[in-house]
Amino acid sequence: MPANGPDQDPVHKVLEPGLYIVATPIGNLGDITLRSIRALEACDGVACEDTRVTGKLLKHLNISKPLWRYNDHSEAKDRKRLVESMASRAVVLVSDAGTPLVSDPGYRLVADARAAGVMITSLPGPCAAIAGLTVSGMPNDRFLFAGFLPVKEKARRDALDELAGVDATLVFYETAPRLVRSLDAIGAVLSGRSIAVAREMTKLHEECRTGTAEDLIAHYTAHPPKGEIVLLIAPPNGTLPDDMNTDEMLRDALADMKPSQAAGMVAKVSGKDRKLLYARALELRSS
Repeated sequence: MPANGPDQDPVHKVLEPGLYIVATPIGNLGDITLRSIRALEACDGVACEDTRVTGKLLKHLNISKPLWRYNDHSEAKDRKRLVESMASRAVVLVSDAGTPLVSDPGYRLVADARAAGVMITSLPGPCAAIAGLTVSGMPNDRFLFAGFLPVKEKARRDALDELAGVDATLVFYETAPRLVRSLDAIGAVLSGRSIAVAREMTKLHEECRTGTAEDLIAHYTAHPPKGEIVLLIAPPNGTLPDDMNTDEMLRDALADMKPSQAAGMVAKVSGKDRKLLYARALELRSS
């Protein structure tokens, strides 16, 4: 597909058949872009997660279009029919809020459309993860978006443990009822790290609160949160420095413990990253 120049707008009153991935507001309806409005006005139909949610947005914009439900429960035959329609129709894909495919259904539809040779273009706009990152004050030169944390406690802690050594700001989506439980897991697995809770982004009661897991648990236990949440965790301190005291602690622990147990014990005492300590324990054991 030929690239569009910086001054070219591929969205006109009549759209070329294909798939148009359109970002919608995450709260403030004023965040819809002019280009997105023109695409919604000119398309042949809109594939959306919830027709009621998208219907409200279109009503606000005074636009009337056929709405086709497409979500995590859609079957392969529905996706096939939708892709086939793109040969002759301009189809807009939206999520309930924000940029489609960012922790939302849609990637299979895009993959199938690409395999079928369909013209695909993205109309960028609001994204809660990026909005949360920009107001958090967390390092943003490297970040990892990891969607929603698992619901069950063990799976949640395992997921955090897996990401503990990633040298980047971690970004998650979370629901208000699960926030305190997730903060508790972060405090246990990633002790001492700075955390930001960005809540109700772009809405009337938008807030971004930072602190330790303990600080935030105390606040949100006393003031139960509402709304959509972006949860951000600062990266680890970096590589484990040469520290003879830490090495000595590991050597002493390795006399009676497995490397993983030794790393866990020293991490609690020193406050250093357990995964880095585990890697160091393996080195010490083999030396």
